Amino acid sequence: MLRISSNFVLTIDNYPVYMSLFRIFVWLFGVWTVFPTWAQSTCHCFVKGVVLDKDSRQPIPGATVLIKETGQGTVTDINGAYRLDQLCQGQYTLLSRIVGYKEVQQSIKLDHPDTAEQQDLLLPEEVIHLNNVNVTAQRTDALNSQTIASLEGRNLEQTRGQSLGDALRAISGVTTLQTGANITKPVIHGMHSNRVLILNNGIRQEGQQWGSEHAPEIDPFVANRVTVIKGASGVRYGSDAIGGVVLVEPAPLPTQPGLHGSLNMVGFTNGRQGVASLQTEGAFGKASAFGWRLQGTLKRGGNLQTPAYYLDNTGLAEQNFSASVGYRTGSWRNELFYSRFNSRIGIFSGSHIGSLTDLQQVLETRQPLVKTSFSYKIGRPYQQIQHDLLKWKTTLKPSAGGEWTFTLARQFDDRREYDLHRPRNDSLAGLNRPELRFRLTTYTGDLAYTHRPFGKLSGAAGISGLYQFNIMNGRPLIPNFRLYNTGLFWIEKLRIGKWEWEAGLRYDLRHMQAFWYVNGVLDQPVFIFNSGSGTLGTTYSVQEKWQLRFNAGTAWRAPNVSELFSEGVHHGAAAYEQGDITLRPEMAYNYSLSSDYQGQRVQAEVNIFYNSIRNYIYLKPQETPILTIRGAFPYFRYTQTDALYTGFDATVNVKLLAGLNWTTKPSYLYVQDVRQNQSIVMIPPNRWENALRYELAKAGGFRDAYLSMGNLSVARQNRVPANSDFMPPPPGYSLWNLSAGGMLPLSEHQQLELGVTVTNLFDVTYRDYLNRFRYFADELGRNLSVRVKWQF
Repeated sequence: MLRISSNFVLTIDNYPVYMSLFRIFVWLFGVWTVFPTWAQSTCHCFVKGVVLDKDSRQPIPGATVLIKETGQGTVTDINGAYRLDQLCQGQYTLLSRIVGYKEVQQSIKLDHPDTAEQQDLLLPEEVIHLNNVNVTAQRTDALNSQTIASLEGRNLEQTRGQSLGDALRAISGVTTLQTGANITKPVIHGMHSNRVLILNNGIRQEGQQWGSEHAPEIDPFVANRVTVIKGASGVRYGSDAIGGVVLVEPAPLPTQPGLHGSLNMVGFTNGRQGVASLQTEGAFGKASAFGWRLQGTLKRGGNLQTPAYYLDNTGLAEQNFSASVGYRTGSWRNELFYSRFNSRIGIFSGSHIGSLTDLQQVLETRQPLVKTSFSYKIGRPYQQIQHDLLKWKTTLKPSAGGEWTFTLARQFDDRREYDLHRPRNDSLAGLNRPELRFRLTTYTGDLAYTHRPFGKLSGAAGISGLYQFNIMNGRPLIPNFRLYNTGLFWIEKLRIGKWEWEAGLRYDLRHMQAFWYVNGVLDQPVFIFNSGSGTLGTTYSVQEKWQLRFNAGTAWRAPNVSELFSEGVHHGAAAYEQGDITLRPEMAYNYSLSSDYQGQRVQAEVNIFYNSIRNYIYLKPQETPILTIRGAFPYFRYTQTDALYTGFDATVNVKLLAGLNWTTKPSYLYVQDVRQNQSIVMIPPNRWENALRYELAKAGGFRDAYLSMGNLSVARQNRVPANSDFMPPPPGYSLWNLSAGGMLPLSEHQQLELGVTVTNLFDVTYRDYLNRFRYFADELGRNLSVRVKWQF
């Protein structure tokens, strides 16, 4: 047994097994390196990297990158990435330039043939004045002093086919809350649901996100980049951003004429799932003033499988579509975007149990009552979700400087949840109505102004509004309600030498009225919540490649309608939930300190955080399950306390040899109920992820080929209050994965990207503490996926 701390235990039951795994990896590594018969010419080296804004660390598309000695050059793509091939061994000087930035030179040395040099370039801004110049790029409004991590480029492509929550697991400090295998929600530093704000194409995602089984209604194929902002972000993004923010960002609409796009196809062996997504885009009109994009995704899967048995009724069907069009002229930019997310998700039938005796048997034997074979059929219980988003955004850049942005959006979220059992009345049963139906309509409007720099001072201010109403049908669980929210913010940044200071203030007012019946009489209680938020941060550049960041921020969150009023069986979660109308708003005080170092051989990001939350609301398991006419269910009540969240996460990448990299991602989290001086339930256990990745410039006809083997070790969650759950936390587990891939050029404008990944390589039987269905069944077994992307 290897003991790292009292709360982080990795159990090694058989040391020779791990040595055997190491030998397997060494053998695979050797086969990969010697099998192809590649030319050993010394002019097969190449250099690649990303050109970034030195201050914001955002990609800069369209920048020129040149080799000073040879004149060979290229231009960065939409992600700021570049690549220069056919370089001989030797010493070179890289030059990078683009209008609005100072030129940067960087020395590089290529020592070995068939190897790659990773060299990212940081460009400082340069103040110049131009007339009628449009620059198209992606910008994140997050503060520079906050900890930010992104999935983009190849890292994002390797998650294609997964849900948004599953894809975000690749980021250190982020895990998932699960309800079965098909429903996942992102968890940032232990917080999720209404404490994590998701912005879909710049619009605050509004759905029934309060439930553990209410996954984000977003198609990840829409995104060109997914960014996670860790920590309180209430000043810029509004209330509820206590734990962090997830930004799902499409690429800017094209400005170059011509038709291009991509086709993604992914297959998974577990569940025999197939995914296909097509995106095509182009530009037309004078000076390509019109840009457009169409995108659609189809997904279909059947019953999932643990190492020992199939999970009955765990199929999935998805049909998604999005379209956008933009028009640019002079200082105006306009964009119209529409998306529809449509999903049908089977709920594991073994989670709906008819009696307390059967429930106790499942908990004790750790075997589901229902076992089956493979099928694509999705029967009861299941969820049917449809989410529509319509957005209009206009931006004005006056010649005097500054930028005005006005955004309007409408969202409609229609969620239907079907119980295992139909009504006993045959006529009602024939109608196949959902037991729960939530129809949430949301209108949002935002007006923001970014003023031009005054000396070394820059900033932004804005106002936002939200109107929302919910209509519920079926068995009572939450009431209908109507909600209004208004917010004002102001942020300023000051640069002095190696220091950048940031400060901001925000005020939000929320008005909610509920409509529910008490003993047959309509009651219409009104709740009014308001509070301010603030932030103060600084960034210090120790040297060009090393930055330190500190941020202190506050955020608040009003109790939502489910926490106040829930009373009944929540079918998708297979639980009985009860609210409390006396709950008060949460108030969070967050402090974070992070360090970012981007060297040639070592890149490291370390984040330490401390988050104190007053009036923390959580769903607390009760001592005994509850028996209803619908069956026996675990019983949960919303309760309130003061909580402390603290810990650290890190991502360290070390270049061991030419082409061989080691990445390690430790994550530690400590959460405490301050009032009761005890732990809190449903907190992610500590984890440690490691991976070895070997990259080659060329492998036969492939470019950027790679082979990777990784391990995820998750500790048992020992910090759980006594008698606070229906069964003790499951043991820790260790999972191995293997992946390989590369790009195959087809022509000057076409290429194929291929990838193969195996998760849970050794078919380990385990249960995850953050899976609400861990009471009923094991996690998934081995899963092989094959990815093909055709770019044209």
